[in-house]
Amino acid sequence: MSIFEYNGSALIAMVGKNCFAIASDRRLGVQLQTIATDFQRIYKVHDRLFLGLSGLATDAQTLYQRLVFRHKLYQLREERDMKPETFANLVSAILYEKRFGPYFCQPVIAGLGDEDKPFICTMDSIGAKELAKDFVVAGTASESLYGACESMFKEGMEPEELFETVSQALLSSVDRDCLSGWGGHDAYGSKGKDLEGKDGLNAGNWFIPKLLLDYFSQFVSLECCWI
Repeated sequence: MSIFEYNGSALIAMVGKNCFAIASDRRLGVQLQTIATDFQRIYKVHDRLFLGLSGLATDAQTLYQRLVFRHKLYQLREERDMKPETFANLVSAILYEKRFGPYFCQPVIAGLGDEDKPFICTMDSIGAKELAKDFVVAGTASESLYGACESMFKEGMEPEELFETVSQALLSSVDRDCLSGWGGHDAYGSKGKDLEGKDGLNAGNWFIPKLLLDYFSQFVSLECCWI
C-alpha cells in the first residue's frame, strides 16, 4: 500500500458561475482500520480561499501549519490577503523545497480571485501544479471521483446547484472506495444573493457554509453552519 493511501482520503473542488465548492470525506484510518469519523481535511485560509490536503494525515497537518505561518507573514508585510494564484505558487514552492524528503500530501486549492473569478488547482507531493477550469480531485477515491464529476459537471452552475453537485459526486464516489467515507465536509464561496431561509446575510456579502452530510441516513440530511 502506498504511503499516500495509508490514512485514506477523498477531495474534490469544482467551479461554477462566479463561485467555487470544495469537499472532502471525514474518515481517518490506518489502512483498513477506522480511527476517527470527523477528521478535517479542508482548511479556511481566508474568506476567499480554502485549502484541502489529502495524503498522510500527519504530513498534512504539518504542511498546513507551515502555510498558515507563511500566509500570516504575508499579511503583515503586504497588509492584504493572498490571491489564490499566489497561494498556489507558495504551496508549490514549499513542496518543491522538500522534494528529496517530501510531504506525502496532495493539496487542492480553491478560491475566488480578481473580479470574482473562481480558481482551482491541485498538485503532487513535489509541487507540480495541475490547473483546471472545471474540477480537480485528489485522494484514494480519485478514480471514482473523476467518473462522478465527468458525468455531473456542467458549466455555469449557480451556487445552490454547485453545492448539490459536489455533495452528490462525493457521496457516490466514497461508496466505491473502502479507504474513505463516513460522510463529508463541503464548503463553497460566492458573491451574490443569500440562500433561502437564512437570516443575517445581505445580498453582496460573502458567505461560506459548511455542509455535514449524514452518510448513514437513507436520505441525505444537510446541516449548514455559517461562518
